[in-house]
Amino acid sequence: MSEEKFYFQTEAAELLNMMISSVYSNKDIFLRELISNASDALDKRRIECLKDSELADNTKPEIKIEADKDNHTLSISDNGIGMNRDELIKYLGTIAKSGTKEFLKAAKENKTQSELIGQFGVGFYSVFMAADKVEVITRRLGTSETFKFESDGRGSYTISESEQRPECGTTVKLFLKQDNANQDNDSESKNYADEWTIRGIISKYSDFISWPIVFNDKVINSQKAIWQRPESEITEDEYNEFYKHLTHDWREPLTHIKINAEGSTNFKGLLFIPTEAPFDLFMNPESGGISLYINRVFIMNDCKELIPGYMRFIRGVIDSEDLPLNISREILQDEPIIRVIRRSTQRKIFNELKKLLESDREKFIKFWVSFGKIMKEGIIQDREHSKNIFDIALFRTTYNDEWTTLSEYESRMKPDQEGIYCLAGRDNISALKASPKLEPYINKGYEVLLMTDPVDEVILTDANYILPAEAKKLLNIALDSVSPYSEDEKKANDEKIKSLESEFEALKKIALETFADKLEDVKPALNIESPAVLREGAQGLSLQMENLLRAAGQTPPAQKRILELNASHPVIKKLIALSDSGNKEKVSDMLKILYDQSLILEGAAPEDPVKFVKLIDELMTSSLGD
Repeated sequence: MSEEKFYFQTEAAELLNMMISSVYSNKDIFLRELISNASDALDKRRIECLKDSELADNTKPEIKIEADKDNHTLSISDNGIGMNRDELIKYLGTIAKSGTKEFLKAAKENKTQSELIGQFGVGFYSVFMAADKVEVITRRLGTSETFKFESDGRGSYTISESEQRPECGTTVKLFLKQDNANQDNDSESKNYADEWTIRGIISKYSDFISWPIVFNDKVINSQKAIWQRPESEITEDEYNEFYKHLTHDWREPLTHIKINAEGSTNFKGLLFIPTEAPFDLFMNPESGGISLYINRVFIMNDCKELIPGYMRFIRGVIDSEDLPLNISREILQDEPIIRVIRRSTQRKIFNELKKLLESDREKFIKFWVSFGKIMKEGIIQDREHSKNIFDIALFRTTYNDEWTTLSEYESRMKPDQEGIYCLAGRDNISALKASPKLEPYINKGYEVLLMTDPVDEVILTDANYILPAEAKKLLNIALDSVSPYSEDEKKANDEKIKSLESEFEALKKIALETFADKLEDVKPALNIESPAVLREGAQGLSLQMENLLRAAGQTPPAQKRILELNASHPVIKKLIALSDSGNKEKVSDMLKILYDQSLILEGAAPEDPVKFVKLIDELMTSSLGD
């Protein structure tokens, strides 16, 4: 095979130029990234050998580092899974296919951050902060061909066949920049071929790697899994470095959760909650998760059986002593020990989150803002633990601008209040606060929870079947059947409305004719300030729920709603007069405007925006006169 030359895409070239220009103050992380890649390769080889025993041999897995101070080179070798030609192009030739734009944006917005590397799949290219050129020699497990990848990071790379590598694995050889090699070991520039520089970096970042890192014929990392060590012996820096190694997140975690379960089932674990949701959490729900180890031997990443989907933002490791090493995903699904580990892990996470809520409200709010909408999926998916989620859930409220729990809301409830008033709707909290449906409740001094996540609509529909019988009911104020008024007040209102029925009859008739396929009833209302408000019937779907169903590719059933018209509002009074005078066409046009305005206040668009604008234009022309 002759040498093939390839070119990086434009954004990748910009990224490489950034690396070469060394905008990052902490260049040491390139070695952490290469060792992490080597460790992953050894993990993958071990998995392949478990699947196919013919690939296994007596090779001792290790990561080997060689430094040549005279020739200014540094090599990191592993005898892991290796790569073939296509994999070289996939993993090294195509930089961060889905993340390059995000990486560049993050880097430009915060140039002082030194550890953006890795978060967007660009870890290998951090070598160009320290090297003028990189050479990769690799042979894929189970093959005999050896390939060489070369690049100076300036827009292109080459791939060619190489001299036979004696075993599978990969060697990354860096041709170090001369300004690095000739400098003392200061904070700005280091000699990365120097033994103590290498030892210091590995001690800081990679001491916990489970495979031996060999330098000058000596193993220089402890290989002691951090989750196996007593919590009192682990520093916060060590937790943070392990998290970054595990997730490639440049930020420190929000908090960590140490697990040490002993009894009929023994396992240890170390879990982390990220500070913020990864950029691809919703685009790529398969990413991340919890890694499964058995007696410190890596088995698999993203072991979904260990944690429910609504906790998929959790990162970390679980290490069991009781599972067989050759366990597969198919066996995991029916493995009783896994179910025990899952239940225990969930319980531990809920306990720690509750402690965090009680001890550090500010930190918990950060967690909830990032991951609350995911956690709330569990209210529907996991009836067994739905109360645990309700107990820690935070909501916005009309009470103040702060977050509140359900128990805090209950402590402020009025003595005569039947349940917890809620309004779900637009994801914009300011727009939801402007809903005319809130007006009667605010006027009566009642507090209403404002629910802005898509899942909230489903929660309000099912919550009262999920919550324990003794729990306060969640009352959806969008429903016509929910009211803030006492029985006496309802009776008084009904009498007032009844007295209006005769003068309201003509307007109601025109409204029902105009919206025959949209409205089941039109009612006069006295306790709202807006001229009109749309309500769902007792069994009806909200506009937001209809949108959710459409987004999921479903066609919602046709809905008829209730239109309430404020009989004391000047606009409605004039429409009543016009209706009595027989000006049906003008009344119908005005009702169409009011109906579309009500849709807009509910976060929906007018069904015919062009017609809506035309009616507004005609109304303005008529009002302005000549």
